[in-house]
Amino acid sequence: MASRCIAFIALLWELQFCVCREVTLPAGPLYRVAGFSLSLPCAVSGYEGPRTQDFEWYLYREDAGGRQIGVVSTRDAGFPYAPFQSRVQVGEVRVERDSGNKARLIIQRLRPDDQGRYECYTPSTDTRFLGNYSSSVVVKVIPDTLLITHSRILSGQPVIEGTELQLTCAASVQSDQHTHVSVTFGVRSSRGPESQGHNLREIISIDRELRVTPGRSGAYGKRCGDGEIAVEKRRGDGGRDLYALKMSALAPEDSGSYFCEAEQWIRDPDGKWERIAQRTMELGNLTVQPLADTLSVRLLPDGDVPLRPGAPLCLRCLVLGVGAWKRSALQVQWMRRGPEGEVEVEVARVDPDGVVVWADDLSRAGGGSVEKEAGGSFSLRLFSVRPADTGLYRCAVSVYAGRKTPAPESPATITQRSEWVTVSLKTEEVRVSASVGLPRRPLLKRGSTVALLCNISVQTTRASRVEVQWLQEQASKDAALSEDSRGRVLATLSYDGLTLIYSNGSSLSVDRVSAGCFRLRIFSAAEEDQGHYQCRAEVWAQDPRGGWYNTGAKAESETVHLYLYARVTDLLLVPLAIGVSSALFVGVLIIATVTCCFMNTLARQRSRIRK
Repeated sequence: MASRCIAFIALLWELQFCVCREVTLPAGPLYRVAGFSLSLPCAVSGYEGPRTQDFEWYLYREDAGGRQIGVVSTRDAGFPYAPFQSRVQVGEVRVERDSGNKARLIIQRLRPDDQGRYECYTPSTDTRFLGNYSSSVVVKVIPDTLLITHSRILSGQPVIEGTELQLTCAASVQSDQHTHVSVTFGVRSSRGPESQGHNLREIISIDRELRVTPGRSGAYGKRCGDGEIAVEKRRGDGGRDLYALKMSALAPEDSGSYFCEAEQWIRDPDGKWERIAQRTMELGNLTVQPLADTLSVRLLPDGDVPLRPGAPLCLRCLVLGVGAWKRSALQVQWMRRGPEGEVEVEVARVDPDGVVVWADDLSRAGGGSVEKEAGGSFSLRLFSVRPADTGLYRCAVSVYAGRKTPAPESPATITQRSEWVTVSLKTEEVRVSASVGLPRRPLLKRGSTVALLCNISVQTTRASRVEVQWLQEQASKDAALSEDSRGRVLATLSYDGLTLIYSNGSSLSVDRVSAGCFRLRIFSAAEEDQGHYQCRAEVWAQDPRGGWYNTGAKAESETVHLYLYARVTDLLLVPLAIGVSSALFVGVLIIATVTCCFMNTLARQRSRIRK
């Protein structure tokens, strides 16, 4: 055990003397550009003494015959030689610490005579002088050849939301070293009156390896993914590379001062990329006006539009302030609300893809059209106006700013509506009356055919037709039809002769007996057919184009009560059933009695024989 302890102590003693000071710098040579910064990290390890070490930097210029020039020190303010003394005093040349044993030499603006071999020296704090106390690297200062130009700058004039923006800048480098160039487009926008300074945002970049990278601020990532923002590199004039930014739909938050930034990169001997030059070109200011401030929607003619039945109606929706029409998709809707304040409904619309959609069968009947006209005008035409077309009209316009073909689920950028326009009709008076009755005939019995007549009288100067409805309220309810309980529709005879029968458990038919007389027949009437009956009439008129429309003139008859008497066979059914039951009972009783007596007689005879 003692021998193992001695061996372990000897090993620790040996390791202690193997630990030695080591100073490291990046591998060289390092190429940096005149006028831009130099950062040289230096680290020391394997040392004794305090945790925080001091660093001293020397420069050996190539034209100075190996003469040592003190640059800067962390422990001696008077260390710099004359060539660096003033630069150290103003902070252009300095040492920045990363930790106690790591520091870097910073030269903010390199000069051509800063080229040479830089040495990082660490004064000893060790008990024994062991290891290396300095390290050096060669720094080459190359000329600044990074150029950046623009083909045009922004005029500063406001543009409307959804407008397309294209910006270009050209960048080039003339260097004997193998370097790469990256280009970034960005914008500086004010954060608002409460903010201080500006908010710098990178929009999109082409990095040193020709990868396209969207900006991390705002919604640039999503907009780039959706194809709204793109950048490309192409060959320009004079051997320069041309970089083009395209934003298909500007948003209000895109307002600001635009710039193009070019950076020159070089791969150091250790394999790391280092930015050695950077230049920024201002491209001008841009103000994007929100569509809410510019969009105007108006329905013409405005105010009141009085018409006669059958006259044409044209409602023109005028859209202004959208910007470039070819850049934004629109959806235009014509809405109508009844004169009594009914729910607003859609009449027709033009979808963003240009498809016309009608809310009813008006288009199939050729009764209307929707057209896109010049100058942002969209027209709705009804060739023949009917009473059902009266009410309040307005158009609603949804704008998809900067999107030609938006997806169905894409929300509109803004939706704006016009003022209401009143469309009314000067209709001529139509008088209509209706009465219902049962023909005079013997008492109606169950199982017989019942006929009810509805007599209609119409007074009008135009060609007209009548549509008749039959309603029933069963006898189990109130004695008469009320305004709240209007009964159940049994059948309808439309103005064009179409018959609609609604099942009620019996066979029905409706026909026209004469010009003003309509008949409802109930075959094999049953008890549930009893009740109160009523007929209604609606008058349809013909417009100048030959189409038929509902005039709105209506009439309701008084009610008639239907009662069904029982048939003779029904009255005899109960006595007959009682008589049959009684006869069967008596017959069974007689047969049972005779059988019983016969069996008793037979039994007595058998007993006598046995004796």
